[in-house]
Amino acid sequence: MKLTLIAVASTVVALSLSAQAEDMPGMKMDATPMEGMQMKQETQQVPVAKAEGTIKAVDTTKQTVTIAHGAVPAVQWPAMTMAFNATTKQLAGLKAGDQVAFEFQVEGAKATIISIKKLK
Repeated sequence: MKLTLIAVASTVVALSLSAQAEDMPGMKMDATPMEGMQMKQETQQVPVAKAEGTIKAVDTTKQTVTIAHGAVPAVQWPAMTMAFNATTKQLAGLKAGDQVAFEFQVEGAKATIISIKKLK
């Protein structure tokens, strides 16, 4: 019986609080025009990192280029060999063995080429 009373009392309190929250006259925004209000969005700039390396493979089907590159301090990476996403246009003319300088961005576990050029 005590548990039933506690459950009923808890439900009444919860419902009265939600009803009170809906009736907050100072918070009504229906008549407030939103046009012209500056909305601030938090955007984080993804840093662009630069590196040089040697192309190990080009996969036009997956649109990736695998590069053995040196350390990249901008993203705290040691030297390694890894695949980067790239556009078909960026991959055009590249082949295994080419020495390249490139810029890329890292978002999560994905690294994407921003620009890439062959070194002489």
